[in-house]
Amino acid sequence: MNQGLRFDYSHTCAFLDQHDWDRVAPEVLDAHIRLHQGTGPGSDSRGWLDLPVQDKKSERKQIKEAAEKIRSTSDVLVVIGIGGSYLGAKAALDMLGHHFTNLLSADKRGGPEIYFVGNNVSSVYIAQLLELLAGKDVSLNVISKSGATLEPAIAFRVFRDWMEKKYGSEGARSRIYVTTDRKQGVLRRLAEREGYESFAIPDDVGGRYSIFTPVGLLPIAVGGSNIDEILSGAADGKVRFETPKLVDNPCYQYAAARHLLHQKGKLIEVLVSYEPRFRFFAEWWKQLFAESEGKRGKGIFPVAAEYSTDLHSIGQYLQDGKRHLFETVLTVRKSEVDVTISVDPHNLDGLQYLDGKGMDEIRARVVEGALLAHTDGGVPNLVVEIPRLTAYHFGELVYFFEKACAISGYLLGVNPFDQPGVDAYKMNMFALLGRPGFEKLKAELEARIRGNHKILPDCKRNI
Repeated sequence: MNQGLRFDYSHTCAFLDQHDWDRVAPEVLDAHIRLHQGTGPGSDSRGWLDLPVQDKKSERKQIKEAAEKIRSTSDVLVVIGIGGSYLGAKAALDMLGHHFTNLLSADKRGGPEIYFVGNNVSSVYIAQLLELLAGKDVSLNVISKSGATLEPAIAFRVFRDWMEKKYGSEGARSRIYVTTDRKQGVLRRLAEREGYESFAIPDDVGGRYSIFTPVGLLPIAVGGSNIDEILSGAADGKVRFETPKLVDNPCYQYAAARHLLHQKGKLIEVLVSYEPRFRFFAEWWKQLFAESEGKRGKGIFPVAAEYSTDLHSIGQYLQDGKRHLFETVLTVRKSEVDVTISVDPHNLDGLQYLDGKGMDEIRARVVEGALLAHTDGGVPNLVVEIPRLTAYHFGELVYFFEKACAISGYLLGVNPFDQPGVDAYKMNMFALLGRPGFEKLKAELEARIRGNHKILPDCKRNI
């Protein structure tokens, strides 16, 4: 087992005492038992727990062969999906790849450019992406368990039509890859009718826990990352984070610490990173925790900040604002490349005190300085550190947060695997767009909208 992730809660000592940890330990043990024995809510959605160690050689072989085909025949891979259907893959590609992958020459990149669509309702975004694809060979990976989610469904119709016009039906068929439900749904029926190569999303794995399925692994493999190493890191994480003893399990310590801080009035968690390559990992993390915990009037509100940029903007609020938040700092011990500050004998910029220092050392001092300042300012800080940005440690990090989220949900008293609130806006959206079967709701909503327009003048008079 490689040297792994490190969790440091020493910057909460002024906020949490031994009594707090003693009190939460039995609750954590109970959450562990309910998760592993399947006695907690959402027990039919725990397939992600064993994904890293399941024997899926044939599926992994199919993923690698499809990825190699896409890499050898395509200038671009377009990935269609929303939420968990794209955030995990995007996070991995950003963390493990070159900052400017899509701008590199094909020789340096070694594979296709990769773009994501179907995660918004912007006509400008779609039109400009289609403009970018002109004259390029393209493959398409559409990801949706049901196939009926509006944003990716619209994008797939647009891009499938574009592919068929460019390559013809037969040519497009060989360039379209479908990741969907194993047996049912719009996309499953379409894949079988058209003969698209397809990959199955397990029934017992929800979207935000699906990175280690073909949902994440196919785009990641196309991007050139080693999916075997990712799964190896996750498998070692599974072993390490399986002990029920709070004192020995950093994953459970994180879940417990955030739960205790929440009980003490900390309503917001800010995930902080000092590396721009973590930007979409933070987006994945936000969905994981918001969708898992935010229900029944409960939950910690997850937001993200990118330091040191945000230290020069929201840093003021974090230092001196309302004390209803805590930070979780995500950092890397050592970069794969370091930049050394050159020596300037004239010291015209006043940076002589940095002569010969590497950016890694400077970043470490910035991290330490912010940790001390914010803690002194009344903001508890948790630190999650990985040794290096590698495929192995990406897998371990993902598993760490997935399991911590499940435990956190049970500590909070909610089902961490459903998302009932997401359906509310969808019902209204379908009704207002005229989807069959929603006629009554459409009439009710349109009446409410007309009513709001009528009372607007009265509202203005109250200003």
